[in-house]
Amino acid sequence: MFKLVFRYTTDHKKEAILTPVFVILEVILDVLIPYVMSLIIDKGVNNPAGSDIDYIYRMGAIMVGLSVLAMVCGAFAGRLTAIASAGFIRNVRMAMFKKIQAYSFANIEKFEVPSLVTRMTKDMREMRMAYVAIIRQLFRAPLNLLFSGLMVYLINRRLSTVFFVALPILGVGLYLIAHTAHPRFRILFTKFDAMNASLEENFIAIRVVKTFVREQYEKLKFAATSDNVTNFMRRAEKVVILNGPLFNLVTYACMIAISWFGGNMIINGQMTTGHFMSYLAYMRNILFSLMFLSSTLMQIIFAGAAVDRANEVLNEKIDITDEDSDPDLQVADGSVDFENVSFCYDKEKQKKALSDIDLHIGSGEMVGIIGSTGSGKTSLVQLIPRLYDVTEGSLKVGGHDVREYTLFNLRQAVAMVLQKNTLFSGTIEDNLRWGNKEASHEQIVEACQCAQAHDFISSFPQGYQTDLGQGGVNVSGGQKQRLCIARALLKKPKIIILDDSTSAVDTDTDKRIRQALRERLQGMTTIIIAQRIASVMDADKIVVIDEGRIADCGTHEELLERNHIYSDLFYTQQKGVAE
Repeated sequence: MFKLVFRYTTDHKKEAILTPVFVILEVILDVLIPYVMSLIIDKGVNNPAGSDIDYIYRMGAIMVGLSVLAMVCGAFAGRLTAIASAGFIRNVRMAMFKKIQAYSFANIEKFEVPSLVTRMTKDMREMRMAYVAIIRQLFRAPLNLLFSGLMVYLINRRLSTVFFVALPILGVGLYLIAHTAHPRFRILFTKFDAMNASLEENFIAIRVVKTFVREQYEKLKFAATSDNVTNFMRRAEKVVILNGPLFNLVTYACMIAISWFGGNMIINGQMTTGHFMSYLAYMRNILFSLMFLSSTLMQIIFAGAAVDRANEVLNEKIDITDEDSDPDLQVADGSVDFENVSFCYDKEKQKKALSDIDLHIGSGEMVGIIGSTGSGKTSLVQLIPRLYDVTEGSLKVGGHDVREYTLFNLRQAVAMVLQKNTLFSGTIEDNLRWGNKEASHEQIVEACQCAQAHDFISSFPQGYQTDLGQGGVNVSGGQKQRLCIARALLKKPKIIILDDSTSAVDTDTDKRIRQALRERLQGMTTIIIAQRIASVMDADKIVVIDEGRIADCGTHEELLERNHIYSDLFYTQQKGVAE
Protein backbone atom coordinates (compact mmCIF):
# COMPACT_ATOMS: atom_id res chain seq x y z
CA MET A 1 0.00 0.00 0.00
CA PHE A 2 2.69 2.48 1.03
CA LYS A 3 4.79 1.85 -2.11
CA LEU A 4 1.72 2.56 -4.23
CA VAL A 5 1.06 5.76 -2.26
CA PHE A 6 4.58 7.09 -2.81
CA ARG A 7 4.52 6.18 -6.51
CA TYR A 8 1.19 7.79 -7.42
CA THR A 9 1.00 10.88 -5.22
CA THR A 10 3.34 12.74 -7.55
CA ASP A 11 1.13 15.70 -8.50
CA HIS A 12 -0.45 16.07 -5.04
CA LYS A 13 2.65 15.93 -2.86
CA LYS A 14 1.91 19.34 -1.38
CA GLU A 15 -1.52 18.29 -0.12
CA ALA A 16 -0.20 14.92 1.07
CA ILE A 17 2.56 16.64 3.08
CA LEU A 18 0.44 19.50 4.44
CA THR A 19 -2.29 17.15 5.68
CA PRO A 20 -0.07 15.55 8.37
CA VAL A 21 1.23 19.02 9.32
CA PHE A 22 -2.30 20.26 10.07
CA VAL A 23 -3.09 16.96 11.77
CA ILE A 24 -0.08 17.38 14.08
CA LEU A 25 -1.18 20.94 14.95
CA GLU A 26 -4.72 19.70 15.61
CA VAL A 27 -3.41 16.96 17.93
CA ILE A 28 -1.20 19.37 19.89
CA LEU A 29 -4.12 21.76 20.37
CA ASP A 30 -6.44 18.92 21.40
CA VAL A 31 -3.91 17.65 23.95
CA LEU A 32 -3.52 21.11 25.50
CA ILE A 33 -7.28 21.50 26.12
CA PRO A 34 -7.56 18.96 29.04
CA TYR A 35 -4.49 20.49 30.68
CA VAL A 36 -6.07 23.97 30.56
CA MET A 37 -9.27 22.42 31.97
CA SER A 38 -7.31 20.99 34.92
CA LEU A 39 -5.87 24.46 35.65
CA ILE A 40 -9.37 25.97 35.62
CA ILE A 41 -10.57 23.36 38.17
CA ASP A 42 -7.53 23.40 40.47
CA LYS A 43 -6.61 27.11 40.37
CA GLY A 44 -9.89 28.72 39.39
CA VAL A 45 -12.70 26.65 40.95
CA ASN A 46 -10.93 24.82 43.82
CA ASN A 47 -8.63 27.71 44.74
CA PRO A 48 -8.05 27.66 48.54
CA ALA A 49 -8.56 31.44 48.59
CA GLY A 50 -11.91 31.10 46.80
CA SER A 51 -13.01 30.83 43.21
CA ASP A 52 -10.99 33.10 40.91
CA ILE A 53 -13.55 34.20 38.30
CA ASP A 54 -11.07 36.28 36.29
CA TYR A 55 -8.70 33.32 36.05
CA ILE A 56 -11.58 31.07 35.01
CA TYR A 57 -12.59 33.54 32.24
CA ARG A 58 -9.01 33.93 30.97
CA MET A 59 -8.30 30.23 30.89
CA GLY A 60 -11.80 29.55 29.52
CA ALA A 61 -11.09 31.96 26.64
CA ILE A 62 -7.80 30.17 25.99
CA MET A 63 -9.62 26.86 26.04
CA VAL A 64 -12.21 28.11 23.51
CA GLY A 65 -9.41 29.55 21.33
CA LEU A 66 -7.59 26.22 21.36
CA SER A 67 -10.82 24.45 20.37
CA VAL A 68 -11.45 26.86 17.46
CA LEU A 69 -7.88 26.54 16.21
CA ALA A 70 -8.09 22.74 16.47
CA MET A 71 -11.34 22.83 14.46
CA VAL A 72 -9.73 25.01 11.75
CA CYS A 73 -6.71 22.74 11.53
CA GLY A 74 -9.01 19.71 11.30
CA ALA A 75 -11.05 21.36 8.53
CA PHE A 76 -7.92 22.16 6.52
CA ALA A 77 -6.64 18.63 7.04
CA GLY A 78 -9.96 17.21 5.83
CA ARG A 79 -10.00 19.37 2.70
CA LEU A 80 -6.40 18.56 1.80
CA THR A 81 -7.05 14.88 2.42
CA ALA A 82 -9.99 14.91 0.00
CA ILE A 83 -7.88 16.58 -2.71
CA ALA A 84 -4.88 14.30 -2.21
CA SER A 85 -6.92 11.08 -2.05
CA ALA A 86 -8.94 11.93 -5.16
CA GLY A 87 -5.73 12.73 -7.05
CA PHE A 88 -4.05 9.54 -5.84
CA ILE A 89 -6.91 7.32 -6.98
CA ARG A 90 -7.10 9.14 -10.31
CA ASN A 91 -3.39 8.47 -10.88
CA VAL A 92 -3.68 4.78 -9.97
CA ARG A 93 -6.78 4.34 -12.12
CA MET A 94 -5.15 6.10 -15.09
CA ALA A 95 -1.97 4.03 -14.68
CA MET A 96 -4.04 0.84 -14.68
CA PHE A 97 -6.07 1.97 -17.69
CA LYS A 98 -2.93 2.85 -19.66
CA LYS A 99 -1.38 -0.49 -18.78
CA ILE A 100 -4.51 -2.35 -19.87
CA GLN A 101 -4.51 -0.45 -23.17
CA ALA A 102 -1.04 -1.87 -23.82
CA TYR A 103 -2.12 -5.43 -22.97
CA SER A 104 -2.20 -8.08 -25.63
CA PHE A 105 -5.27 -10.27 -26.02
CA ALA A 106 -3.53 -12.93 -23.93
CA ASN A 107 -2.98 -10.47 -21.05
CA ILE A 108 -6.63 -9.39 -21.06
CA GLU A 109 -7.83 -12.99 -21.18
CA LYS A 110 -5.72 -13.74 -18.11
CA PHE A 111 -7.67 -11.25 -15.96
CA GLU A 112 -11.06 -11.23 -17.73
CA VAL A 113 -13.05 -8.06 -18.31
CA PRO A 114 -15.41 -8.16 -15.26
CA SER A 115 -12.44 -8.53 -12.94
CA LEU A 116 -10.69 -5.54 -14.54
CA VAL A 117 -13.85 -3.45 -14.15
CA THR A 118 -14.11 -4.38 -10.45
CA ARG A 119 -10.46 -3.54 -9.88
CA MET A 120 -10.91 -0.07 -11.40
CA THR A 121 -14.15 0.77 -9.56
CA LYS A 122 -14.92 -0.97 -6.26
CA ASP A 123 -11.26 -1.67 -5.45
CA MET A 124 -10.41 2.00 -6.04
CA ARG A 125 -13.02 3.07 -3.47
CA GLU A 126 -11.46 0.81 -0.86
CA MET A 127 -8.00 2.12 -1.69
CA ARG A 128 -9.13 5.72 -1.39
CA MET A 129 -10.57 5.12 2.07
CA ALA A 130 -7.31 3.46 3.09
CA TYR A 131 -5.32 6.39 1.65
CA VAL A 132 -7.38 8.84 3.72
CA ALA A 133 -6.74 6.69 6.77
CA ILE A 134 -2.98 6.64 6.07
CA ILE A 135 -2.34 10.36 5.62
CA ARG A 136 -4.76 11.45 8.34
CA GLN A 137 -5.70 8.86 10.96
CA LEU A 138 -2.40 7.04 10.79
CA PHE A 139 -0.74 10.30 11.87
CA ARG A 140 -3.46 11.57 14.19
CA ALA A 141 -4.08 8.42 16.24
CA PRO A 142 -0.43 7.56 17.09
CA LEU A 143 0.44 11.20 17.84
CA ASN A 144 -2.63 11.65 20.01
CA LEU A 145 -1.76 8.39 21.73
CA LEU A 146 1.85 9.49 22.24
CA PHE A 147 1.13 13.01 23.52
CA SER A 148 -1.80 11.94 25.70
CA GLY A 149 0.27 9.07 27.07
CA LEU A 150 3.08 11.50 27.89
CA MET A 151 0.64 13.78 29.73
CA VAL A 152 -0.87 10.97 31.83
CA TYR A 153 2.66 9.83 32.68
CA LEU A 154 3.61 13.36 33.79
CA ILE A 155 0.37 13.78 35.78
CA ASN A 156 0.64 10.48 37.65
CA ARG A 157 3.18 7.79 36.90
CA ARG A 158 1.59 5.15 39.10
CA LEU A 159 -1.82 5.46 37.47
CA SER A 160 -0.30 5.30 33.96
CA THR A 161 0.67 1.64 34.54
CA VAL A 162 -2.94 0.78 33.68
CA PHE A 163 -2.19 1.63 30.03
CA PHE A 164 1.06 -0.33 29.96
CA VAL A 165 -0.99 -3.42 30.82
CA ALA A 166 -3.86 -2.68 28.42
CA LEU A 167 -1.88 -1.75 25.29
CA PRO A 168 -0.09 -5.11 24.74
CA ILE A 169 -3.41 -6.97 25.14
CA LEU A 170 -5.05 -4.75 22.53
CA GLY A 171 -2.02 -4.93 20.19
CA VAL A 172 -1.85 -8.73 20.20
CA GLY A 173 -5.61 -8.97 19.63
CA LEU A 174 -5.51 -6.57 16.67
CA TYR A 175 -2.61 -8.44 15.10
CA LEU A 176 -4.45 -11.76 15.28
CA ILE A 177 -7.60 -10.22 13.79
CA ALA A 178 -5.65 -8.60 10.95
CA HIS A 179 -3.64 -11.73 10.20
CA THR A 180 -6.82 -13.80 9.90
CA ALA A 181 -8.93 -11.23 7.99
CA HIS A 182 -6.58 -10.34 5.11
CA PRO A 183 -6.71 -13.65 3.17
CA ARG A 184 -10.48 -13.79 3.62
CA PHE A 185 -10.89 -10.38 2.02
CA ARG A 186 -8.73 -11.49 -0.93
CA ILE A 187 -11.14 -14.37 -1.56
CA LEU A 188 -14.10 -12.01 -1.16
CA PHE A 189 -12.84 -9.78 -3.99
CA THR A 190 -12.68 -12.76 -6.37
CA LYS A 191 -16.32 -13.47 -5.51
CA PHE A 192 -17.19 -9.89 -6.46
CA ASP A 193 -15.49 -10.56 -9.82
CA ALA A 194 -17.70 -13.60 -10.40
CA MET A 195 -20.84 -11.63 -9.52
CA ASN A 196 -19.88 -8.80 -11.89
CA ALA A 197 -19.21 -11.33 -14.65
CA SER A 198 -22.73 -12.70 -14.19
CA LEU A 199 -24.19 -9.18 -14.28
CA GLU A 200 -22.26 -8.17 -17.38
CA GLU A 201 -23.22 -11.32 -19.25
CA ASN A 202 -26.90 -10.84 -18.39
CA PHE A 203 -27.06 -7.16 -19.32
CA ILE A 204 -25.22 -7.63 -22.63
CA ALA A 205 -27.39 -10.60 -23.61
CA ILE A 206 -30.66 -9.22 -22.21
CA ARG A 207 -32.39 -9.56 -25.60
CA VAL A 208 -31.47 -13.24 -25.77
CA VAL A 209 -32.68 -13.75 -22.20
CA LYS A 210 -36.06 -12.23 -23.01
CA THR A 211 -36.33 -14.07 -26.33
CA PHE A 212 -35.90 -17.44 -24.64
CA VAL A 213 -37.94 -16.40 -21.58
CA ARG A 214 -35.06 -17.20 -19.25
CA GLU A 215 -35.58 -14.39 -16.77
CA GLN A 216 -36.36 -16.78 -13.93
CA TYR A 217 -33.25 -18.84 -14.65
CA GLU A 218 -31.09 -15.69 -14.67
CA LYS A 219 -32.63 -14.55 -11.38
CA LEU A 220 -31.74 -17.85 -9.74
CA LYS A 221 -28.28 -17.75 -11.26
CA PHE A 222 -27.63 -14.23 -9.98
CA ALA A 223 -29.11 -15.12 -6.58
CA ALA A 224 -26.56 -17.94 -6.31
CA THR A 225 -23.60 -15.66 -7.07
CA SER A 226 -24.99 -12.93 -4.81
CA ASP A 227 -25.45 -15.41 -1.96
CA ASN A 228 -21.90 -16.58 -2.50
CA VAL A 229 -20.64 -13.01 -2.08
CA THR A 230 -22.81 -12.59 1.03
CA ASN A 231 -21.50 -15.77 2.62
CA PHE A 232 -17.86 -14.86 2.05
CA MET A 233 -18.50 -11.31 3.22
CA ARG A 234 -19.94 -12.68 6.46
CA ARG A 235 -16.94 -14.98 6.78
CA ALA A 236 -14.55 -12.04 6.42
CA GLU A 237 -16.55 -9.59 8.53
CA LYS A 238 -16.99 -12.22 11.26
CA VAL A 239 -13.32 -11.76 12.09
CA VAL A 240 -13.26 -7.97 11.75
CA ILE A 241 -16.24 -7.40 14.05
CA LEU A 242 -14.21 -8.87 16.92
CA ASN A 243 -12.30 -5.58 16.82
CA GLY A 244 -15.22 -3.71 18.45
CA PRO A 245 -15.79 -6.04 21.42
CA LEU A 246 -12.06 -6.27 22.06
CA PHE A 247 -11.74 -2.49 22.07
CA ASN A 248 -14.76 -2.06 24.34
CA LEU A 249 -13.44 -4.66 26.77
CA VAL A 250 -10.08 -2.91 27.07
CA THR A 251 -11.74 0.55 27.25
CA TYR A 252 -14.14 -0.26 30.04
CA ALA A 253 -11.49 -2.20 31.94
CA CYS A 254 -9.25 0.88 31.84
CA MET A 255 -12.08 3.18 32.90
CA ILE A 256 -12.92 0.97 35.89
CA ALA A 257 -9.27 0.67 36.90
CA ILE A 258 -8.58 4.40 36.58
CA SER A 259 -11.81 5.37 38.40
CA TRP A 260 -10.96 3.00 41.27
CA PHE A 261 -7.31 3.86 41.69
CA GLY A 262 -7.75 7.55 40.82
CA GLY A 263 -10.66 7.95 43.26
CA ASN A 264 -8.59 6.44 46.09
CA MET A 265 -5.71 8.79 45.23
CA ILE A 266 -8.02 11.83 45.48
CA ILE A 267 -9.34 10.61 48.84
CA ASN A 268 -5.76 10.11 50.10
CA GLY A 269 -4.70 13.53 48.78
CA GLN A 270 -2.28 12.07 46.25
CA MET A 271 -4.10 13.62 43.28
CA THR A 272 -6.10 16.79 42.72
CA THR A 273 -9.58 16.83 41.24
CA GLY A 274 -8.36 18.86 38.25
CA HIS A 275 -5.64 16.34 37.49
CA PHE A 276 -8.10 13.49 37.79
CA MET A 277 -10.56 15.18 35.37
CA SER A 278 -7.78 15.88 32.87
CA TYR A 279 -6.59 12.33 33.38
CA LEU A 280 -10.05 11.05 32.39
CA ALA A 281 -9.99 13.32 29.31
CA TYR A 282 -6.55 12.03 28.33
CA MET A 283 -7.73 8.50 28.96
CA ARG A 284 -10.59 9.13 26.54
CA ASN A 285 -8.09 10.51 23.99
CA ILE A 286 -5.86 7.47 24.39
CA LEU A 287 -8.68 4.99 24.09
CA PHE A 288 -10.26 6.77 21.12
CA SER A 289 -6.83 6.94 19.51
CA LEU A 290 -6.54 3.19 19.95
CA MET A 291 -9.99 2.78 18.44
CA PHE A 292 -9.14 4.96 15.43
CA LEU A 293 -5.80 3.23 15.07
CA SER A 294 -7.43 -0.20 15.10
CA SER A 295 -10.13 0.85 12.59
CA THR A 296 -7.42 2.41 10.40
CA LEU A 297 -5.41 -0.78 10.47
CA MET A 298 -8.57 -2.74 9.61
CA GLN A 299 -9.22 -0.37 6.70
CA ILE A 300 -5.66 -0.78 5.44
CA ILE A 301 -5.94 -4.55 5.77
CA PHE A 302 -9.24 -4.53 3.89
CA ALA A 303 -7.71 -2.35 1.16
CA GLY A 304 -4.61 -4.55 1.11
CA ALA A 305 -6.47 -7.07 -1.05
CA ALA A 306 -7.44 -4.25 -3.45
CA VAL A 307 -3.82 -3.04 -3.55
CA ASP A 308 -2.61 -6.55 -4.36
CA ARG A 309 -5.09 -6.75 -7.22
CA ALA A 310 -4.07 -3.32 -8.55
CA ASN A 311 -0.40 -4.33 -8.42
CA GLU A 312 -1.23 -7.50 -10.34
CA VAL A 313 -2.54 -5.33 -13.18
CA LEU A 314 0.28 -2.78 -12.98
CA ASN A 315 3.05 -5.38 -12.71
CA GLU A 316 1.70 -7.74 -15.37
CA LYS A 317 4.36 -8.44 -17.96
CA ILE A 318 3.06 -7.50 -21.41
CA ASP A 319 3.99 -10.24 -23.84
CA ILE A 320 3.76 -8.09 -27.00
CA THR A 321 5.90 -4.94 -26.89
CA ASP A 322 7.99 -2.65 -29.10
CA GLU A 323 11.28 -3.48 -27.35
CA ASP A 324 13.08 -4.86 -30.44
CA SER A 325 11.31 -2.75 -33.05
CA ASP A 326 12.59 0.02 -35.32
CA PRO A 327 10.47 3.18 -34.77
CA ASP A 328 11.35 4.48 -38.25
CA LEU A 329 10.42 1.33 -40.12
CA GLN A 330 7.18 1.68 -42.08
CA VAL A 331 5.18 -1.04 -43.84
CA ALA A 332 6.17 -0.76 -47.50
CA ASP A 333 3.39 -2.86 -49.05
CA GLY A 334 0.69 -5.36 -48.26
CA SER A 335 2.61 -8.59 -48.82
CA VAL A 336 2.26 -11.24 -46.09
CA ASP A 337 4.56 -14.25 -45.66
CA PHE A 338 3.98 -17.08 -43.19
CA GLU A 339 7.15 -19.16 -42.92
CA ASN A 340 6.70 -22.42 -41.01
CA VAL A 341 4.47 -20.66 -38.47
CA SER A 342 2.99 -22.45 -35.47
CA PHE A 343 0.91 -20.85 -32.75
CA CYS A 344 -0.37 -21.83 -29.28
CA TYR A 345 -2.75 -19.89 -27.05
CA ASP A 346 -1.42 -21.46 -23.86
CA LYS A 347 2.14 -20.70 -22.77
CA GLU A 348 2.82 -24.37 -22.01
CA LYS A 349 2.39 -25.07 -25.76
CA GLN A 350 0.33 -28.16 -25.04
CA LYS A 351 -2.03 -27.73 -27.97
CA LYS A 352 -1.24 -25.91 -31.20
CA ALA A 353 -3.97 -23.78 -32.76
CA LEU A 354 -1.86 -23.52 -35.94
CA SER A 355 0.89 -25.84 -37.20
CA ASP A 356 3.49 -25.50 -39.96
CA ILE A 357 1.80 -22.67 -41.85
CA ASP A 358 3.61 -21.71 -45.07
CA LEU A 359 1.71 -19.11 -47.05
CA HIS A 360 2.65 -16.22 -49.34
CA ILE A 361 0.17 -13.43 -50.06
CA GLY A 362 1.28 -10.89 -52.63
CA SER A 363 0.63 -7.18 -52.20
CA GLY A 364 -2.75 -6.22 -53.63
CA GLU A 365 -4.10 -9.77 -53.78
CA MET A 366 -7.56 -10.77 -52.64
CA VAL A 367 -7.31 -13.97 -50.62
CA GLY A 368 -10.16 -16.03 -49.26
CA ILE A 369 -9.86 -18.30 -46.23
CA ILE A 370 -12.29 -21.19 -45.80
CA GLY A 371 -12.51 -23.80 -43.08
CA SER A 372 -14.78 -25.40 -40.54
CA THR A 373 -15.55 -23.77 -37.20
CA GLY A 374 -12.52 -24.00 -34.90
CA SER A 375 -10.11 -24.81 -37.71
CA GLY A 376 -7.87 -21.81 -36.94
CA LYS A 377 -8.96 -19.20 -39.51
CA THR A 378 -9.27 -16.31 -37.03
CA SER A 379 -6.11 -17.39 -35.19
CA LEU A 380 -4.22 -17.15 -38.49
CA VAL A 381 -5.22 -13.57 -39.36
CA GLN A 382 -4.87 -12.29 -35.75
CA LEU A 383 -1.13 -12.91 -36.04
CA ILE A 384 -0.79 -10.34 -38.85
CA PRO A 385 -1.41 -7.18 -36.71
CA ARG A 386 0.30 -8.92 -33.72
CA LEU A 387 -2.81 -9.32 -31.64
CA TYR A 388 -0.94 -12.50 -30.75
CA ASP A 389 2.67 -13.44 -31.48
CA VAL A 390 3.71 -16.53 -33.38
CA THR A 391 5.01 -19.36 -31.20
CA GLU A 392 7.32 -20.79 -33.86
CA GLY A 393 8.47 -19.66 -37.29
CA SER A 394 8.38 -16.20 -38.82
CA LEU A 395 5.63 -13.88 -40.06
CA LYS A 396 6.58 -11.07 -42.43
CA VAL A 397 4.54 -8.10 -43.57
CA GLY A 398 5.95 -5.86 -46.27
CA GLY A 399 9.12 -7.95 -46.36
CA HIS A 400 9.97 -7.50 -42.64
CA ASP A 401 9.20 -9.60 -39.60
CA VAL A 402 6.20 -8.11 -37.79
CA ARG A 403 8.31 -7.79 -34.61
CA GLU A 404 10.59 -5.31 -36.38
CA TYR A 405 7.76 -2.76 -36.63
CA THR A 406 6.37 -0.76 -33.75
CA LEU A 407 2.84 -1.84 -32.91
CA PHE A 408 1.58 1.58 -34.00
CA ASN A 409 3.22 1.45 -37.44
CA LEU A 410 2.17 -2.14 -38.05
CA ARG A 411 -1.44 -1.74 -36.95
CA GLN A 412 -1.83 1.53 -38.84
CA ALA A 413 -1.08 -0.48 -42.00
CA VAL A 414 -3.52 -3.27 -41.12
CA ALA A 415 -7.27 -2.82 -40.76
CA MET A 416 -9.22 -5.69 -39.25
CA VAL A 417 -12.96 -6.13 -39.01
CA LEU A 418 -13.36 -8.68 -36.24
CA GLN A 419 -16.02 -11.38 -35.96
CA LYS A 420 -17.70 -9.49 -33.15
CA ASN A 421 -18.60 -6.09 -34.59
CA THR A 422 -18.30 -3.31 -32.02
CA LEU A 423 -19.66 0.20 -32.31
CA PHE A 424 -19.42 2.86 -29.63
CA SER A 425 -21.92 5.32 -28.24
CA GLY A 426 -22.08 8.45 -30.35
CA THR A 427 -23.07 9.32 -33.90
CA ILE A 428 -22.40 7.26 -37.01
CA GLU A 429 -19.81 9.81 -38.10
CA ASP A 430 -18.07 9.67 -34.72
CA ASN A 431 -17.76 5.89 -35.07
CA LEU A 432 -16.47 6.10 -38.62
CA ARG A 433 -13.80 8.61 -37.62
CA TRP A 434 -12.17 5.88 -35.51
CA GLY A 435 -10.69 4.85 -38.84
CA ASN A 436 -9.36 8.34 -39.53
CA LYS A 437 -10.18 11.24 -37.22
CA GLU A 438 -9.04 13.73 -39.89
CA ALA A 439 -11.25 12.27 -42.64
CA SER A 440 -13.41 14.72 -44.56
CA HIS A 441 -17.12 14.15 -45.01
CA GLU A 442 -16.51 13.27 -48.65
CA GLN A 443 -14.00 10.58 -47.66
CA ILE A 444 -16.48 9.18 -45.12
CA VAL A 445 -19.20 9.01 -47.76
CA GLU A 446 -16.82 7.31 -50.22
CA ALA A 447 -15.89 4.63 -47.65
CA CYS A 448 -19.56 4.05 -46.84
CA GLN A 449 -20.43 3.73 -50.52
CA CYS A 450 -17.70 1.13 -50.90
CA ALA A 451 -19.05 -0.76 -47.87
CA GLN A 452 -22.64 -0.44 -49.20
CA ALA A 453 -23.61 1.56 -46.13
CA HIS A 454 -24.33 4.99 -47.61
CA ASP A 455 -27.89 4.22 -48.73
CA PHE A 456 -29.20 3.03 -45.37
CA ILE A 457 -27.37 5.85 -43.54
CA SER A 458 -29.02 8.41 -45.84
CA SER A 459 -32.42 6.90 -45.04
CA PHE A 460 -32.09 7.98 -41.40
CA PRO A 461 -33.55 11.44 -40.58
CA GLN A 462 -30.27 12.54 -39.02
CA GLY A 463 -28.07 10.83 -41.64
CA TYR A 464 -24.46 10.57 -40.55
CA GLN A 465 -25.33 12.38 -37.32
CA THR A 466 -27.66 9.59 -36.19
CA ASP A 467 -26.94 8.57 -32.61
CA LEU A 468 -26.21 4.84 -32.49
CA GLY A 469 -26.65 4.34 -28.76
CA GLN A 470 -24.34 2.15 -26.71
CA GLY A 471 -23.03 -0.75 -28.79
CA GLY A 472 -24.93 0.34 -31.90
CA VAL A 473 -28.32 -0.89 -30.70
CA ASN A 474 -30.13 1.29 -33.27
CA VAL A 475 -28.88 -0.60 -36.32
CA SER A 476 -29.24 -4.19 -37.50
CA GLY A 477 -26.47 -6.78 -37.55
CA GLY A 478 -25.87 -6.36 -41.28
CA GLN A 479 -25.83 -2.57 -41.02
CA LYS A 480 -23.41 -2.79 -38.13
CA GLN A 481 -21.08 -4.99 -40.20
CA ARG A 482 -21.09 -2.53 -43.10
CA LEU A 483 -20.34 0.40 -40.79
CA CYS A 484 -17.39 -1.53 -39.35
CA ILE A 485 -16.08 -2.23 -42.87
CA ALA A 486 -16.40 1.46 -43.77
CA ARG A 487 -14.56 2.41 -40.58
CA ALA A 488 -11.72 0.04 -41.51
CA LEU A 489 -11.55 1.41 -45.07
CA LEU A 490 -11.10 4.97 -43.76
CA LYS A 491 -7.71 3.92 -42.39
CA LYS A 492 -6.61 3.40 -46.00
CA PRO A 493 -4.56 0.42 -44.88
CA LYS A 494 -2.22 -1.67 -46.95
CA ILE A 495 -3.95 -4.83 -45.66
CA ILE A 496 -7.62 -5.22 -44.78
CA ILE A 497 -8.87 -8.35 -43.03
CA LEU A 498 -12.58 -9.16 -43.07
CA ASP A 499 -13.15 -11.90 -40.51
CA ASP A 500 -16.57 -13.28 -41.41
CA SER A 501 -17.69 -9.67 -41.43
CA THR A 502 -20.36 -10.00 -44.14
CA SER A 503 -22.17 -12.99 -42.61
CA ALA A 504 -25.20 -10.87 -41.71
CA VAL A 505 -25.64 -9.26 -45.16
CA ASP A 506 -27.39 -10.78 -48.13
CA THR A 507 -25.38 -12.39 -50.94
CA ASP A 508 -26.06 -9.54 -53.38
CA THR A 509 -24.75 -6.90 -50.93
CA ASP A 510 -21.80 -9.17 -50.14
CA LYS A 511 -20.96 -9.38 -53.83
CA ARG A 512 -21.20 -5.60 -54.30
CA ILE A 513 -18.88 -5.04 -51.30
CA ARG A 514 -16.26 -7.39 -52.75
CA GLN A 515 -16.60 -5.82 -56.19
CA ALA A 516 -16.16 -2.32 -54.73
CA LEU A 517 -13.10 -3.45 -52.78
CA ARG A 518 -11.51 -4.82 -55.95
CA GLU A 519 -12.36 -1.84 -58.16
CA ARG A 520 -11.87 1.13 -55.86
CA LEU A 521 -9.08 -0.10 -53.62
CA GLN A 522 -6.56 -1.53 -56.04
CA GLY A 523 -3.20 -2.23 -54.42
CA MET A 524 -4.76 -3.05 -51.04
CA THR A 525 -4.29 -6.63 -49.88
CA THR A 526 -7.69 -8.05 -48.94
CA ILE A 527 -8.07 -11.16 -46.76
CA ILE A 528 -11.62 -12.49 -46.44
CA ILE A 529 -12.60 -15.18 -43.94
CA ALA A 530 -16.01 -16.58 -44.80
CA GLN A 531 -18.32 -19.51 -44.26
CA ARG A 532 -19.98 -18.99 -47.63
CA ILE A 533 -17.91 -20.05 -50.63
CA ALA A 534 -19.79 -17.44 -52.69
CA SER A 535 -18.00 -14.77 -50.61
CA VAL A 536 -14.52 -15.94 -51.69
CA MET A 537 -14.91 -17.84 -54.98
CA ASP A 538 -13.73 -14.86 -57.09
CA ALA A 539 -10.62 -14.29 -54.91
CA ASP A 540 -7.16 -14.54 -56.46
CA LYS A 541 -6.57 -17.60 -54.31
CA ILE A 542 -8.41 -19.46 -51.61
CA VAL A 543 -6.77 -21.06 -48.58
CA VAL A 544 -8.46 -24.08 -47.04
CA ILE A 545 -7.70 -24.47 -43.30
CA ASP A 546 -8.31 -27.78 -41.57
CA GLU A 547 -7.42 -28.48 -37.92
CA GLY A 548 -4.85 -25.68 -37.77
CA ARG A 549 -3.05 -26.62 -41.00
CA ILE A 550 -3.29 -25.48 -44.60
CA ALA A 551 -5.08 -28.32 -46.37
CA ASP A 552 -4.85 -26.68 -49.80
CA CYS A 553 -4.44 -23.39 -51.61
CA GLY A 554 -5.56 -22.38 -55.08
CA THR A 555 -8.29 -20.82 -57.19
CA HIS A 556 -11.94 -21.77 -56.95
CA GLU A 557 -11.72 -24.03 -60.01
CA GLU A 558 -8.53 -25.73 -58.82
CA LEU A 559 -9.86 -26.46 -55.36
CA LEU A 560 -13.19 -27.64 -56.72
CA GLU A 561 -11.35 -30.20 -58.77
CA ARG A 562 -8.78 -31.51 -56.28
CA ASN A 563 -9.83 -30.72 -52.68
CA HIS A 564 -12.65 -32.76 -51.19
CA ILE A 565 -13.15 -30.41 -48.17
CA TYR A 566 -13.74 -27.46 -50.48
CA SER A 567 -15.80 -29.36 -53.03
CA ASP A 568 -17.99 -30.96 -50.36
CA LEU A 569 -18.65 -27.56 -48.81
CA PHE A 570 -19.38 -26.01 -52.20
CA TYR A 571 -21.84 -28.66 -53.34
CA THR A 572 -23.54 -28.70 -49.94
CA GLN A 573 -24.09 -24.95 -50.12
CA GLN A 574 -25.17 -25.12 -53.77
CA LYS A 575 -27.69 -27.82 -52.90
CA GLY A 576 -29.04 -25.67 -50.09
CA VAL A 577 -29.47 -22.73 -52.46
CA ALA A 578 -31.21 -24.93 -55.05
CA GLU A 579 -33.60 -26.34 -52.48
